Amino acid sequence: MSAYAVLKIPDFRFFLLARLFITVAIQVQAVVVGWQIYEITKDPLSLGLIGLAEAVPAITVALYAGHLADITERKKIIVLCALLLVLCSAALFYFTMEASTLLSLFGVIPIYSVIFVTGLARGFLQPANFSFMPQLVPRDLYTNAITWYSTLWEAASVAGPALGGYLIKFFGIQITYLSVVSLMALGLFFYWMISSKPLPTITEEQGMFEKIKAGLKFVFHNQIVLSAISLDLFAVLFGGAVALLPIFATDILHAGSDGFGLLRAAPGIGAVSMAIYLTHNPIKKNIGKVLLWCVAGFGLCMIGFGASTWFWLSFGLLVCSGLFDCVSVIIRGMLIHTSTPENMKGRVAAVNSIFVGSSNEIGAFESGAVAKLMGVVNSVIFGGVMTLLVVVVTAKKADKLVALEKVE
Repeated sequence: MSAYAVLKIPDFRFFLLARLFITVAIQVQAVVVGWQIYEITKDPLSLGLIGLAEAVPAITVALYAGHLADITERKKIIVLCALLLVLCSAALFYFTMEASTLLSLFGVIPIYSVIFVTGLARGFLQPANFSFMPQLVPRDLYTNAITWYSTLWEAASVAGPALGGYLIKFFGIQITYLSVVSLMALGLFFYWMISSKPLPTITEEQGMFEKIKAGLKFVFHNQIVLSAISLDLFAVLFGGAVALLPIFATDILHAGSDGFGLLRAAPGIGAVSMAIYLTHNPIKKNIGKVLLWCVAGFGLCMIGFGASTWFWLSFGLLVCSGLFDCVSVIIRGMLIHTSTPENMKGRVAAVNSIFVGSSNEIGAFESGAVAKLMGVVNSVIFGGVMTLLVVVVTAKKADKLVALEKVE
């Protein structure tokens, strides 16, 4: 099978372009919001609160959003959520204009409020996106589609932070926010271009709560899916240091806003490199063991990054962390897509978003809170050690994952 087979499908190409622009926009927005809030507050906990403000609404609506994605045309949900993201980015841009006095009157509260609404939108968007993608490609191209999806996502993760850092440095916060609005609008356009797809046959459970319960039961009774999701949850929850990068860039590595952008981009550089490699050389054996070793490698990179005071060493360790994390993302995607029935993918994706998607934001809060208690460097090293501990526990408890050779 050609590594480019899935790119011959027009709807999938539109889907990739939409995800590319939306993800770049989200990454640029994360950079400028973090930079702006730290400039205003000079408080590491305030950076963690950005993640919490987004994660709480996303988690709150996730299960209902998954149920909705299994009973409603998924494109409609996606387009509405993308439109809401455009409006949120426009609000953040408005706050920077002279006509707005909200920041001078209320400090960073208006920014947190918009991020809260963004969390609601992403809470509905994630299950709809996850369950919509398999409708665009035949089953025998799932692995190819997931790898390309991850490649473009990681490419956006490279471009977004670097672009955000340089936009802030050369054009300022206002133009950076305007760029986010434009990128979000492009993502909305390409989502609109995808042809609508009929829903799979709705499962037989009666009522919303019964359907949600069935989705939860599926996840918690499938050891391989549950252990893969849980492993990534705790690794990201404890091991991520992204929320603290403004502090590392400013106070420890003395790299400025463009250095901050490079640090934010570093994991994506590693991840997109690995994703391109895996597009041509997919993982074919020892899936479970590869997953465990890569999460352990991620934890070791975080320990090294926390201890480093040299910019390029820190940059290199973040690149390596992206290499390891990319493998985890692709394996988890393959496991969930191939194991889950089409008419249940919205609900399973919702559980996955609670475990993994929101763990980035909750991990940001954890990083900020621990940094407040024990210092920035110690908090990152602590997170890396906890990640290694999670790998050890998973290896002992999840025997089916350890023994997993390949994905059918």
